[in-house]
Amino acid sequence: MSDPQSIPVSDQPDTSQSSGVKVGMLHGPTRAVVLILGLIALLLNVDRLFNTQMLIGYVLLDTAYFYLLTGIFLAIVFQVYPLPYNRFGTAGRIADVVFSLLALGSACYFAWNGERILMEGWDLVAPTNAQVISGVFCLLVLEALRRTGGLVLLCICGFFFLFPLFAENMPGFLWGPSTDIPGLVMMHALGSESIIGVPMRVVAGLLIGFLLFGSALVVTGGGAFFMAFAEALLGRTRGGPSKVAILSSGFFGSLSGSVISNIVTTGQMTIPTMKKVGYPARYAAAIEACASTGGALMPPVMGAVAFIMAENLNVAYSTVMIAAIVPAALFYLALMLQTDCYAARRGLAGQRPEDLPKLWPTLKEGWHFLLSLVVLIYLIVARGIEAQAPFYATLVLLATSALNGWIRGENQLTLGRLVDLLDDAIRNIANIVGILAGVGLIVGALSYTGVGGAFSRELLQFAGDNVFLLLLFGALTSFVLGMGMTVSACYIFLAIVLGPAMAGAGLNPIAGHLFILYWGMLSYITPPVALAAFAAAVIAKSDGMRTGVLAMRLGAVNFVLPFIFALNPTLVLQGEPLDILHDVGSAVLAVWLMAAASEGWLHFVGRLGIPARVLLGAAAITLIIPGYLSDGIGLALLAVAVLVNRLSAPDGRREPVPSVAPSAD
Repeated sequence: MSDPQSIPVSDQPDTSQSSGVKVGMLHGPTRAVVLILGLIALLLNVDRLFNTQMLIGYVLLDTAYFYLLTGIFLAIVFQVYPLPYNRFGTAGRIADVVFSLLALGSACYFAWNGERILMEGWDLVAPTNAQVISGVFCLLVLEALRRTGGLVLLCICGFFFLFPLFAENMPGFLWGPSTDIPGLVMMHALGSESIIGVPMRVVAGLLIGFLLFGSALVVTGGGAFFMAFAEALLGRTRGGPSKVAILSSGFFGSLSGSVISNIVTTGQMTIPTMKKVGYPARYAAAIEACASTGGALMPPVMGAVAFIMAENLNVAYSTVMIAAIVPAALFYLALMLQTDCYAARRGLAGQRPEDLPKLWPTLKEGWHFLLSLVVLIYLIVARGIEAQAPFYATLVLLATSALNGWIRGENQLTLGRLVDLLDDAIRNIANIVGILAGVGLIVGALSYTGVGGAFSRELLQFAGDNVFLLLLFGALTSFVLGMGMTVSACYIFLAIVLGPAMAGAGLNPIAGHLFILYWGMLSYITPPVALAAFAAAVIAKSDGMRTGVLAMRLGAVNFVLPFIFALNPTLVLQGEPLDILHDVGSAVLAVWLMAAASEGWLHFVGRLGIPARVLLGAAAITLIIPGYLSDGIGLALLAVAVLVNRLSAPDGRREPVPSVAPSAD
């Protein structure tokens, strides 16, 4: 498995490229300082969430706590993502140290004056020294964003950062009150809606624990276990390596929430194996790209954006997690069925049993990973302690890993591995803070100028009573913004400007926000950007653009599902139980037929001709539309498709490849 320390857990590709230095090269005193700072921040977080009052001795004011966490992790960003040595040399290293000290100093100043900031309204009128420090803090946030999120996201957030300076000169619904430069930096640095707004509050309140748990899984070998578990379950089946890729990427992605790091970690193993059994390089890369993209939509963790969604909707995270189960399951079911149909049509068998790990020994070796996941889900769903749950789950994982290593006499949990765990978690949290603190500038600008609310009103007026038109506009906007922003940034922006319009149109709030999330993710597998497809194509040595086109076809169900669950929220488990059962069943059947039409093979029938594939595609569309009439039409089209295929090509079918690979004997 790839070195986990070199993989930033974010929803961007390897952002270390923005600084020209590979993440993971710190050593000596610098690494020690980063670890100490990160440990202090983690202890602050634990002290806050568990209300122990052990670290400081009293409960910190909210704003003071947010400033301290932000400042510490910004300081770490400047060390983990340093300026490129080949361009700046020693001067660059000095600058990084100065930036870190300024971040810490600014945050400590704001934390010390937290009560005055609130009571005296410093976001509107502040002392001169506070204004200067606010300006420095804003510039540090923008530089940290450049290093973690890249130049495109910096330009987008930089525009919104400056937007209040010229808002009164903008036309129509883009008009808003303007301010001067001192007012601008005070609003962003000292206000409660910008840098320390909702995104950073989610990090401080929920996300740190989940990132710590994800790092614990990686460092203790969870990625290798889930790969072996998937191989033991599905490796022998028809086209087994592709199904292993789908299942393992789903497992890993649901915990890391990162598309690109998922590809880099699991794709290094799954893509070569798929190619070895006969999958073309382009197909193998497209499968891995789709599976890794879906991982960020798969409960229980789903990445940073799910926590931000829960905060925006003012619901428990478990509510978002449960709502996301069926859409994510349908997406992975579609991938599984498509790869199975492809393998049957092309005669691709699975791997030999002797080349695969055995299921029971694999479970005996990695039972503690599954136990920690069960504990995490139980504490979130049954006990409702979302903020504390990942810390308890991490303790369970570490304790059982130590026990398992002691019993087996291998893979023991040493002090060095615990330090690696801390190192990995700190880097991942710093990466997220660098991005979300910058994204907070968008929230602050839209809130201060009121443009977000005005945009929603204009959008509702433009769409009129046509909800589908509103969704179509939202889908296009989400897709375009997803090309240049991280998923978190895209979602946060659209939750402000599009979310109220969806609620005003009568759409289910959870379904509407999931709609935004899904369409923001689709840019990962859709040309011309298709970051996931290009990353997988590098590993597979295939053409990136052609891989993106194929990934878009394999992930086609994700282009349709958001419209369906937005218009009919039973697919996000909102509604009457019988309606949910009926609509989920219809959607499963529709996904099966969509996969068959896409790959030209239907189970129990065999190879399909073009007329039958067209009819099956039409049947899938009618079945996924809610209603008994549409279901009846879909089933009738299925029957006609089977009959047409039998009459038009009686000799063109062939028997499916055995669904389980024979043994070498």
